[in-house]
Amino acid sequence: MSISRKTIAWALGIVAALYLGLAYALAPWAWRHYEHQRGLADRPMITTTRLGIPGDALNVGLEGDQADVICAMRAAGWNPADPVTWRSSARIVGDVLARRAYPTAPVSDLLYDGRRQDLAFQKPSGVSPSRRHHVRFWKVLDQGDDGVPVWLGAATYDSRVGFSHYTGQVTHHIAPDIDAERDLLASDLSVSGHVAETYAVSGVGPTLLARNGGGDPYFTDGEIAMARLRPGCESRAGAPPALESPPAVTAKNAAFGWLARVWRSAW
Repeated sequence: MSISRKTIAWALGIVAALYLGLAYALAPWAWRHYEHQRGLADRPMITTTRLGIPGDALNVGLEGDQADVICAMRAAGWNPADPVTWRSSARIVGDVLARRAYPTAPVSDLLYDGRRQDLAFQKPSGVSPSRRHHVRFWKVLDQGDDGVPVWLGAATYDSRVGFSHYTGQVTHHIAPDIDAERDLLASDLSVSGHVAETYAVSGVGPTLLARNGGGDPYFTDGEIAMARLRPGCESRAGAPPALESPPAVTAKNAAFGWLARVWRSAW
């Protein structure tokens, strides 16, 4: 018994509709979660360049006053970055060429909600500032669910100096695995003893083929690692407790973790 073309077309249409509904509606809805910080639910989760090009994805967050953020980051081994001036810009160029250390090298501006970062930190990786871990933070809520300011940040690893794929300007190029940088910063903060508890909220969502403001590819499971800091620059030994994520998010992260391991082998 032959199947008509009309039947095949109907079947393909149903399959396509189911796929679109699952991939673009049901799954993203099931994965969105802000149960520990509801004020972030309607916030954008990506930065932009001054030209309006999508920049780095947000992947880390902190709860605490600015003084506690600076204290915790210093204790974790991350240095506040120098402001971008002609002098600091000339120094970083010279230090890259001469392969000299610059532990507080400046970080270029990115925008979130139309404004540049409030704080920036870096952690050297090797001698030359061409390779470094760095993060930009913006204060996005004056008072979150726990009654203290909430900061969102974009942590990435500068792997080399080159030219922007979009503008041709000299820039740092980032490594594609931005989850690795997120996890490094989260680990450094936890070891410092300044974190009271950790949890996750939704960021940009699972992404394999994105590009940042310099045209560099990146991939991420789309989660933001949040840390509630101890007030008053307090530090205590021991790993902080981690609050649970919804089961659907845990399952998504497990599946993406397997996919990411395969994906990394291609780079």
